Amino acid sequence: MTVIVVSGTGTEIGKTVVTAAVAAVATAAGRSVAVLKPAQTGVGPHEAGDADEVLRLSGAASGTELARFPEPLAPATAARRAGMAPVGPAEVAEAARKLAAEHDLVLVEGAGGLLVRFDGEGGTLADAARLLGAPVLVVTPAGLGTLNNTALTAEALRARGIEQLGVVVGSWPDAPDLAARCNLTDLPEAAAAPLLGAVPEGAGALGVEDFRAAAATWLAPALGGTWDAVAFTAAARA
Repeated sequence: MTVIVVSGTGTEIGKTVVTAAVAAVATAAGRSVAVLKPAQTGVGPHEAGDADEVLRLSGAASGTELARFPEPLAPATAARRAGMAPVGPAEVAEAARKLAAEHDLVLVEGAGGLLVRFDGEGGTLADAARLLGAPVLVVTPAGLGTLNNTALTAEALRARGIEQLGVVVGSWPDAPDLAARCNLTDLPEAAAAPLLGAVPEGAGALGVEDFRAAAATWLAPALGGTWDAVAFTAAARA
């Protein structure tokens, strides 16, 4: 895979840290990794954005933002309120293709969920993935409510003929409750796609070297790691 689109089932669920983990594992394997953030919202002109955070944690080769809007809103809304031009799916796809010509792997990190609007025409991250013919890695929360949102995201992908690479739990709690433990079994069924990892809660606060050293243990072999879904699920439910 040259391009992977990373989407969440919502916002603030660990998408950036998962993107960083995938980038760290690929970089450690000797691959040149580029991170593309089509629309960064809620961050000031001189503040670090999601692409910057992925680069810091992973050591990836490059990071690119196509647009930055000051208010923490959906990209289309944030662009409109700022009086700025939005970023459409075609621009995202073009930028990803250019990066793919120069890197072994491009990770496109969306904003919030799959169908959050990027522009006034209703363009979404799903549209960009379809234009690219790229698979989507879905990041989801651990706890109650995640099955419905994961199933809805999977259904939206299937309806558009977009491959779902799998599901990663974006923030696995230190003390998972009953719902979280049961969801490890139920998520693959809800998504009709494999469970490909679980990133520990607070992983983004680790030191850079610790993060890079541990990243492979959070991700399944399909993402270059060593994480075993069967063993992890059994241990969590024991």
